[in-house]
Amino acid sequence: MGQFVQLEVTDGVGTIRLDRPKMNALDAQLQRELIEVSREADSRDDISAVVVYGGERVFAAGADIKEMAEMGYAQMLAHGHLLQEFTRALAAIGKPTVSAITGFALGGGLEVALSTDLRFCAENAKLGQPEILLGIIPGAGGTQRLARLVGPAKAKDLIYTGRFVDSTEALSIGLVDQVHPADEVYQRALDWAAQFVGGASIALRTAKDVIDRGLEVDLQTGLEIERVGFTGLFATDDQSEGMRSFMENGPGKASFTGK
Repeated sequence: MGQFVQLEVTDGVGTIRLDRPKMNALDAQLQRELIEVSREADSRDDISAVVVYGGERVFAAGADIKEMAEMGYAQMLAHGHLLQEFTRALAAIGKPTVSAITGFALGGGLEVALSTDLRFCAENAKLGQPEILLGIIPGAGGTQRLARLVGPAKAKDLIYTGRFVDSTEALSIGLVDQVHPADEVYQRALDWAAQFVGGASIALRTAKDVIDRGLEVDLQTGLEIERVGFTGLFATDDQSEGMRSFMENGPGKASFTGK
């Protein structure tokens, strides 16, 4: 376990917990620990889905500005790879992922949330990409993932102005998927993740990979990616068990082994 990022596993659901007082500022150490924990969560057979959580008060208020303020071009040229690598590692977890957002998710904090499949937020949450107010732009994937999620016009509005959005607006523009009372949002995320425990893990990994890769290409190429992923699943025990169980017992009763 790292100093600032922990991986907790309960009943098949992993929680990646950001824990750097006071506001989960994303310094280089936290970023490196998030890479390591994300890779561990991806590889562990006892984890079927992952919740990313910053605690009851705040998800993550952004990058550690004090750490970056004195960096010049050459230093940031090297550090910029780490900035993108920690969100890439999180996005690469081949299992269903959801962020449970309380308080602020700003700058790099929002970029962490954008790297998960879904985002549940508290009613009191504030989200934004305020980097423009520092004379910079998002550098951990925000310009790309935000535009793909909410569309280029809304992404430009948020990035150009640096303004914060509340939970109501975030839900209306598709930035988050569900809004809950602050004391319920983590449990709701856990409940969502728990439905995949015992599920067809190879098919889930394939579905995530096909969807994500398909978003980067034209429709015909995406359809070919889907075809390859679909047919490949017919080499798995889970496909045989799923179809056998369906024919004998109806849907939803298969016992999958992840093979």
